[in-house]
Amino acid sequence: MNWGLYLPSPGEAAMIAFGLALIGFAVRKGYEPLLLLPIGLGMVLVNLPLSPMREAHSFLGLLYQYGISNELFPLLIFVAIGAMLDFKPLLERPWLVVFGAAGQVGIFGALLAALIAGFPLFEAASIGVIGTADGPTSIVVASRLAPRIVGSVTLAAYSYMALVPLIQPPIMRLMTTRRERAVRMPASETGVPPVLLKIFPYTIILISAMLSPLSIPLIGTLMFGNILATSGATESLAASARNTLASLVTLFLGIAVGSTMRADIFLQTETLLIFGLGLLAFIVSTAFGVGMGKILHALGVRVNPLIGAAGLSSFPMSARLVQQLGREEDKGNFLLMHAVSANVSGQIGSVLAGGVLLDLCIRTGDTTGVSEGLSILAGGMGKVLLGLVMIGLTVQVMKGVSRMRGKSGAEGGT
Repeated sequence: MNWGLYLPSPGEAAMIAFGLALIGFAVRKGYEPLLLLPIGLGMVLVNLPLSPMREAHSFLGLLYQYGISNELFPLLIFVAIGAMLDFKPLLERPWLVVFGAAGQVGIFGALLAALIAGFPLFEAASIGVIGTADGPTSIVVASRLAPRIVGSVTLAAYSYMALVPLIQPPIMRLMTTRRERAVRMPASETGVPPVLLKIFPYTIILISAMLSPLSIPLIGTLMFGNILATSGATESLAASARNTLASLVTLFLGIAVGSTMRADIFLQTETLLIFGLGLLAFIVSTAFGVGMGKILHALGVRVNPLIGAAGLSSFPMSARLVQQLGREEDKGNFLLMHAVSANVSGQIGSVLAGGVLLDLCIRTGDTTGVSEGLSILAGGMGKVLLGLVMIGLTVQVMKGVSRMRGKSGAEGGT
């Protein structure tokens, strides 16, 4: 009988320490605790020596098979996120969708950089999507295109989401002058008819489906949650999605993702490269958004360039940062609602970009050519921009029709 101790290998010990460090960050620092704690625990359980949790039919193996590989968990998370989203700020200022498009540039830029670094297209696309600052979209794309690196991609995406308050402000300050940060933006003068809030999610589904059929699961579940919240008849279901569903699925999602981070898979040079390219995607998206704001401001549009940093999907953290930096220069400056508008458009843009990226990559095939990457960059950004512009124009038309009906109703009443 073997009475010896089962000791982890150096690699397993390193991964166990890493998992415990994630748990520490989640508990002590409050960095995405609902996700990083389960991820950290999953890493510990799967890297213990001779752990049965590594088996395909173990508890963690089944969670991965039926929750991650078939995209169930991230899509359920989208239902919960949709129930939390409030589209009213965006509907009041639909022109701000331009920042939602600008915030996706880093995805396609990092894809190109990953191709240059030697990654095949499917893995390069999975790395690039880290730049959406949208964890569920990252999981869906990576699990479909590159399941081998889904753990690294997911951890990078959620790590950078948690570090938004550290990553974005230096870029925002570096790219703007104090005068630009102090620019005030006019408050919205028109309200949003309740019927428009109810129609809007259906509009997004239809437009997204026309541009990219593979975006339907992503957009459809996100808008399903929002429909529950805005229908006026399903508030109890919306409340369940926001609270019970979100908490339960996040728990299983995190521990299942953590179980993919085995030492023999995770401890490779490419993992550091994935994190570096993911950070590049995040930085490029932020910088391009702020740069777009500076260009519009220089052209005479009354816009604070800081708003561009909110075009990512990191809702509502980026919007709060815009408000914070704006008030540092002018205590009376109120940018929050404008930033929320851009932030919500970034949420829509990131999900649409994920679907478009899947569509273009699957049609292209898992190649290593940089020329194909350039083609996907141009085609992908073109589709994302077209989709958001179509959404913005549709909102303007619907608001105009609503105002005309209101005026005709008032004239008929007199």
